[in-house]
Amino acid sequence: MDTFGKRAQGARLERMQASPRWAGEGFRNVFPIAPGLRDSTAPRPTVREFLSSGNRRVPGAPLPSVDPREAWGRPSASGLRATWLGHSTVLLEMDGHRVLTDPVWGTRASPFRLLGPKRFQPVPLRLRDMPEVDVVVISHDHYDHLDYPTIHALAKRSNVPFVTSLGVGAHLQAWGIAPERITELDWWETHRVPCTGLTVTAAPSQHFSGRSLKDRNATLWSSMVMRSERHAVFFSGDTGLTSEYALIRERLGPFDLVMLEVGAFHTSWGDIHLGPENALKAHQLLGGGAFLPVHWGTFSLALHAWDQPAETLLQLAPSRELLLMPRLGEAVEPAQQRAVMPWWRGVGAGRGTAAPEAEPHGTRTPGDLPWPMD
Repeated sequence: MDTFGKRAQGARLERMQASPRWAGEGFRNVFPIAPGLRDSTAPRPTVREFLSSGNRRVPGAPLPSVDPREAWGRPSASGLRATWLGHSTVLLEMDGHRVLTDPVWGTRASPFRLLGPKRFQPVPLRLRDMPEVDVVVISHDHYDHLDYPTIHALAKRSNVPFVTSLGVGAHLQAWGIAPERITELDWWETHRVPCTGLTVTAAPSQHFSGRSLKDRNATLWSSMVMRSERHAVFFSGDTGLTSEYALIRERLGPFDLVMLEVGAFHTSWGDIHLGPENALKAHQLLGGGAFLPVHWGTFSLALHAWDQPAETLLQLAPSRELLLMPRLGEAVEPAQQRAVMPWWRGVGAGRGTAAPEAEPHGTRTPGDLPWPMD
């Protein structure tokens, strides 16, 4: 089935096996998990819990959104502008160049058309209405970050280059992206995007990978740092809290904008997802900079209320001034920060019915499902 992707072979696999992160049959997290980060006594959520109702996991009305094309038609005053398009998909404008992170236009975070977590609403604009971008950056191969329909469409409509983690290029190539358009990075490796002033550097993260029950950790997962002539942006991908963030700050910082995942968290996943509280700790380790929360408000991938990450951030942030929390499609400049407007409070009470729609699989946990839900 095309949506599952393809395993690496030949020279690609040999390069992966030469990585310090490779451990026999796949990649591994190399940094120790901090004590207390993961609650090993907490039961992992079951499929039954994911499919049950309760806890306002889906918004009760459409989220407010903005068509960003008018804003994109004007140059940014500071040279750095970000537009959150949902989940971890962000269009970055960096000194006249455009970077698109983890593009997902598909309706489900799943290999199936009729099963799996369904997005709350469409992206604020159609993929064919997007402007040309200079590079697409993909952190890892989970379905809510690497989307077959989106990649297949980009393969046909654009010659944009892709920068991603080791092994993920096998999926891209199987879906029609020419190999010369694909650059795969190990941690601390840097790629210079041709004909631009942009560089992309892969950096450590604490997560896992896989698109089926048989390919767990067959590709690498990374955070990504994008740098232009005057600006630097950190993008976490998916990760748990790790003190390696301090090393990232030393080697690749400082950052004008930090994009950290805050949604789809659970106490038993503390080693592989941040959640809002640990995202604030990660932000501090990274040395600060404007903080744009991502990985929330699009799919129901955990048991918490859909807007809980946003509310928790407002409660715990040492200063609201460091937060950038725009509406979907709203282009914002970190240098022109303004007071946070909690737009999500006007969406409605929310529904209890869970977004994931799946075949029953006993008591498997999300990481064991036929499609990884995080």
